[in-house]
Amino acid sequence: LLPSNVGKRKAQIATIRRSFGDLVLNVDSDTEIDSDVVSKLVRKMQNPAVGAAMGQLKASNRNDSWLTRLIDMEYWLACNEERAAQTRFGAVMCCCGPCAMYRRSALLLLLEQYETQFFRGKPSDFGEDRHLTILMLKAGFRTEYVPDAIAATVVPDTLLPYLRQQLRWARSTYRDTLLGLHLLPGLDRYLTLDVVGQNLGPLLLAISSIAALAQLALTGTVPWWTGLTIIAMTMIRCSVAAVRAG
Repeated sequence: LLPSNVGKRKAQIATIRRSFGDLVLNVDSDTEIDSDVVSKLVRKMQNPAVGAAMGQLKASNRNDSWLTRLIDMEYWLACNEERAAQTRFGAVMCCCGPCAMYRRSALLLLLEQYETQFFRGKPSDFGEDRHLTILMLKAGFRTEYVPDAIAATVVPDTLLPYLRQQLRWARSTYRDTLLGLHLLPGLDRYLTLDVVGQNLGPLLLAISSIAALAQLALTGTVPWWTGLTIIAMTMIRCSVAAVRAG
């Protein structure tokens, strides 16, 4: 226990420095893991080339509201499409905090870089999971996803906390993508496509939405084609996940 709340990153660093095992398991305080999670992640970490591995995330409170059910589907999408694809190339781009296992020897190599990260002239206090994963990849380690290592985490059940969380995650995604761009030539070309899609997709959606509103305001005509295109792309992206995630 630290004398005061100094944030997740400093708590992680203090714990890693006092740890002594070969592997370190990170579990967020609002998360419960299945009884076999440790053994399944350890099995993946037996390969010395693997620096980190994450389990599959689910919303423990998925039945609380329509929002928590949608977030649970979003987690399914992020884990079983995005991370599942990335792990085929040994480069999961973000090992999520609720359930991630790290090789301690690799952490010790990266700890100083992790501790001294600055953003806009100040010590960084967000995006710990993604930054630590990027550091692992920069150091030459593989990062993997283990779909049958299940962790259930509490998700926001109202819109405002959810939007605040998403804004924080988006800042981390864009910042650490810039840090990781030089990694891409050494990784599979699919991952370049994946990173470009992740970053350009939301920007194109925003531009389309703004253009549609401008058309409505300036011409008085309803932007049917823009709306239908966004809806069609959303259905293509999410229909399989909606069925699979229940």
